[in-house]
Amino acid sequence: MSQFLGPLDQTGRVPPRQQTRVAAFLISAHGALARRLAFALPGQMKAGWQTELNAQLYREGETVSLLMRATSWAPDPELLPELLLLVPSWETAWLPRPLPEIADKTTAFTIDTAALGHAVHAAMRPAALLPEEASSADAFVMALRRIEFESGRMMQAQILFLKGEGLLPYRDAVSAAVEQRHQQVRDLWAAMLRGIGVERRVEG
Repeated sequence: MSQFLGPLDQTGRVPPRQQTRVAAFLISAHGALARRLAFALPGQMKAGWQTELNAQLYREGETVSLLMRATSWAPDPELLPELLLLVPSWETAWLPRPLPEIADKTTAFTIDTAALGHAVHAAMRPAALLPEEASSADAFVMALRRIEFESGRMMQAQILFLKGEGLLPYRDAVSAAVEQRHQQVRDLWAAMLRGIGVERRVEG
């Protein structure tokens, strides 16, 4: 096991097999967020948060598009849906978990979406997987660094919503939902990395 992706080739590129597995996981998570944000938008009529939801929807779509183009894809039997190995377990994990304490279904769904989004952007640090010698000119390396850079801004918006005055009556329930999503994402991220020979402390 290594703390970083690799071994890199002579040009400083990450092995295609590792690129494929990491990109597939990130596409699954960010694609799920994009779908959930698209469903959340119509029910959010508060101008401020609706504007942020719209911005995050497009950011998640950009992340998926970037990874699709920047990754050097390689055959990975464990990603085949018909084998029911990795992808179905990931997709199931992103399914909505509305807070039962909140009667308004739209609000409960949006809280869970924000909690999942915060976990995805905070618990996974893809650029930290890159060794120092990784080529800064490689498309995949640049994509991972770009994704991590964008995650910081998106997390701040999610925190503002989750800690907003409107949710004060549900503070304990919201905090528990966020922690559960963080633990879920950390576990899945760590398991995926172990599958490609990477073992490192997952940021929480």
